[in-house]
Order: sequence, then structure tokens, then C-alpha cells
Amino acid sequence: MQEKPKLTDRQQQILDLVQSAIERTGAPPTRAEIAAELGFKSANAAEEHLQALARKGVIELVGGTSRGIRLKSDTLRALAESRVKQFSLPLPSLAQLSLPLVGRVAAGSPILAQEHIDQTYIVEASMFPRQPDYLLKVRGMSMRDAGIMDGDLLAVQKAKEAKNGQIVVARLGDEVTVKRFRRTRTGVELIPENPDFQTIVVHPGQEDFELEGLAVGLIRNNMLM
Repeated sequence: MQEKPKLTDRQQQILDLVQSAIERTGAPPTRAEIAAELGFKSANAAEEHLQALARKGVIELVGGTSRGIRLKSDTLRALAESRVKQFSLPLPSLAQLSLPLVGRVAAGSPILAQEHIDQTYIVEASMFPRQPDYLLKVRGMSMRDAGIMDGDLLAVQKAKEAKNGQIVVARLGDEVTVKRFRRTRTGVELIPENPDFQTIVVHPGQEDFELEGLAVGLIRNNMLM
């Protein structure tokens, strides 16, 4: 088993902050949010610590997005964060989940959800901070700046309520979409994390709207090859 890398106190603090943000909202923090939370003078200081964590192999930095921080499975398995789907587990004592891949989700212009199960994945329970009920395949790039890319598998926990700022799976009629949730005095807003896409406004009493679940983790598509 690979030895856990040694982190400085500040690096551990940042890693804990990243984990907490993912567990709370489904997405990692921005550099500016890390700087504000830890009292850094600029986002550059946060970036330097993130680069150090990446060199030690505990995170992966994804270019082109302000929230492009990935937790890596080989060093964070004991911390209950992972990005890698596994068909067979090396340690039989590790709890396993059987998660159906349900349809396909458009993270841009929503597309018709396919209700059948495409396949089933066997994964470690420790991959996610909260236990998911199913996986959804993301299509589109409207959540790009939250680090959710086209082709990713989004781990979803069934839920009918959400807090502001959480990433949700929502249904509008027969269409399903992934967006950031915000409740306002005039209804609900489903907010993309890409300026090329528009916010979806849900009005009070709109019958075709239903919250399907909360994002609790992500499996990067290119790590399934």
C-alpha cells in the first residue's frame, strides 16, 4: 500500500477545506475562496499551496476552470475521498456499493432523460463523503467551472430538498439537468457554472419541476479507461 504523503500543517488545512467544500456543496472551492477563508493576501498564495499538494500527489489540478481541484484516490482513500471507479476491490474488508448508471444528464441544454439503467458499477463506499444512490452521466459543459465536465459520472444522493449553493440534479418535465441550486423570494434558480449558459428560473408552483438529488461525488470519465 502506498504510504500517505507527509503534509505541512497549512497543506493539511487547505486539503481539509477542499474536502469540506466538496462535501457541503458538491464542488471544490476557488483559489479566491481558499484565500478568503484562510486569510491569505491573494489567491496566488492559495495556488502555491495547491501546486505543492499536486506535487505530493494528493490532488490533481485541472486547467481552464476556477474550481479545477480533484482529490486523488491513491492517497485519499483513507480520508474517504476518491475519484476512481473500481470493478474489483483489493481489500475484501472494504464496503462496496452497487450503483446503477441511470440515463444521461445534460449539463447544458437539458436533454430527454433515458430511464433505463445503462450498466452497474461496483465502487468503494469510501469514495464518497455521503452514500450515493445512483450515477448520472453528464453531457455538456454548463458546469465546467465547478469542475464537472462532459462525460463525467456524477454520484447522486436522492433528495427532495437542497440548500443554497449545493449542486443538484433537477427535473423539468421529462428533462434532467445538473446545476447549482439557489432559492429566492420569487422561486428557484438553477445556476450554471459557465458564463456561456443561462440561469434556469423556476417559478413558484411550477408543476413540472422536481428536485431529484444532490451531487455527492464525481468520477472522472478519463479514469475509467
